[in-house]
Parts: sequence; C-alpha cells; structure tokens
Amino acid sequence: MSKIGKQPIAIPENVTVTVTDGGVVVRGPKGELTIPILNGVTVSLEGKTLTTSIRSRVKQFKSNWGTERALIQNAVNGVVKDFEKTLILEGVGYRVMKEGEHLNLSLGFSHPVKLTAPAGISFEVEKNSILKIKGADKGLVGKIAAEIRQMKKPEPYKGKGFHYQGEVVRRKSGKKAATTSAS
Repeated sequence: MSKIGKQPIAIPENVTVTVTDGGVVVRGPKGELTIPILNGVTVSLEGKTLTTSIRSRVKQFKSNWGTERALIQNAVNGVVKDFEKTLILEGVGYRVMKEGEHLNLSLGFSHPVKLTAPAGISFEVEKNSILKIKGADKGLVGKIAAEIRQMKKPEPYKGKGFHYQGEVVRRKSGKKAATTSAS
C-alpha cells in the first residue's frame, strides 16, 4: 500500500476538477492544469473528494500511484496559490532587470542574456539581484529556476552567481590561505 496514494484529496470551493480518459483537468483562480493519468492508476471523483487507486499490485503501478496523487495535489494547490522559487544573484557587476515580460541578465558575459517567460510563469525582480519565479505548475517553476541557475552557478571561492534562497554555498579557501596555514 502506498502511504501517499491512499490519502484522499480534498477539493477547495473555488476549484473544479474534471476526470477524463486522458487525464485530470484542474481549474482554479490562478489557471488551468492538466495532469495525465499514469499507467495502472485509476482516479475517481466523489463530490469534493478525489481518490486514486491501482488496478493490480505490479511494482510500477504502486510507484505510479503515489506519484499520481502527489501530482494532482500539487495541481490543486497551484491553481489556488502560486508556487514560488527565489534566486539570489551575487557578484560585482551582475544584475537582473525586468523589461516587460522579458528578463535581461548581466552575468559577466560579453553580451546580456535575454530570457522570455513561458506561458504560466511570471518573474519579479527586487533590488536588481533577487529574482522570484512564480507559477501554478510546480514542475515548470522548478525547471525554469534550475535553467536560470545553470547559466551562472555559484562558484566556490567568492560565491558569485545564482543560488536559491536558503541554499548554503560551500566556500573553499584560496591558494594564499592554504599556503600560510601549511607553514
């Protein structure tokens, strides 16, 4: 038995859920998300409660059961309140600017990097160094945040680059500190 999969999902008042052959459609104030139904999992809607179950006890079906329930729960939460990831840019001369729906990133390259927000994602910039990525789809928010962080990862000596809020960047001592301590 899946501990996560067997838990029912409570549907809030301002959210509508439709179960079709291909997937589960979740509509709410923040948008609409479609979750495909994974192999071996059945989804049933009874009033304002959604439950998931499996057809047989095949190992892959049991794995899909908990995953399906978590994806649907994240979709229900996302259409009510946006998911958010915060990236912090550190480094002299590095900055983030928002121009309409586009981001203009100065990351120390010979040219500025321009980035367009995909559908369902919004960017907020604070103090030219804090970037907030918001959206209803938890997976898409995390993917966009990871792609932006990949452009300039934090380096271990000075900590320059993008890092998530609350992330601890392990710092290394430089060459000078290593030679003086060896003496």
